[in-house]
Amino acid sequence: MQQSDLENKIIESYTGIAKKNRASRMPALLDYLQSATGLFLALFMIAHMFFVATILISDEAMDSVARFFELSFLSSDGKGYPFVVSIIAFIVFFIFIMHALLAMRKFPINYRQYLRLKTHKSTLKHSDTKLWVVQAYTGFAMFFLGSVHLYIVMTQPQTIGAIGSSFRFVHQHFWILYLVLLFAVELHGSIGLYRLAVKWGWFEAKTPEITLKRLRNLKIVISVFFIVLGLATYAAYVKKGLSLDKNTNYMMVHQMENK
Repeated sequence: MQQSDLENKIIESYTGIAKKNRASRMPALLDYLQSATGLFLALFMIAHMFFVATILISDEAMDSVARFFELSFLSSDGKGYPFVVSIIAFIVFFIFIMHALLAMRKFPINYRQYLRLKTHKSTLKHSDTKLWVVQAYTGFAMFFLGSVHLYIVMTQPQTIGAIGSSFRFVHQHFWILYLVLLFAVELHGSIGLYRLAVKWGWFEAKTPEITLKRLRNLKIVISVFFIVLGLATYAAYVKKGLSLDKNTNYMMVHQMENK
């Protein structure tokens, strides 16, 4: 980096003013990227919830969805290509990490900033500020729990299905991770969609008050619906997992799901 470029970066970091005496556009760009990645992940999780909930219909329905994403309809033996799921999971993981890094810009990074946030929340008693705090905590939890889940999907795509997923739920004790992850994802996602709608002016009504009331009610409906659906799906996986032999290994699971 040339000396002049370094000096410009130093000035911008302290003042927020870029060269030619103009306000830096980088914060706006980063904010836009954070919104875009958040929207993608929220919509993906909505679709993902419906996909995994197919076990409520039948084991065969769940397996059909899993094989569909493996592009089984393109393979001659109908078994598909599990590595396709790994690629999809890697792309989602990349966007997930990008979104987390962008969101961390707004997290309090020391005690003084945390105290300011706590005082601000207690003084104003603003509902949207409280929602942001919930989103921050759930996002922190998702960073660790979601990474574990995506790693499993990337490295063991052939075990995704009614039997393999249920076995993992019960006999590998993933029920603990998935229970916390369920609430974290659904709360974080619904709050995120609400905040995006407010921020970018989506679904505006005649007055801001009406808009906020409608969006808040919609947020509650979305949260309740997907948490109830998630718990029902969770129970189905646990029930299926309890019926499986704990000595089942992944090779057996893969063979059973491809019969």
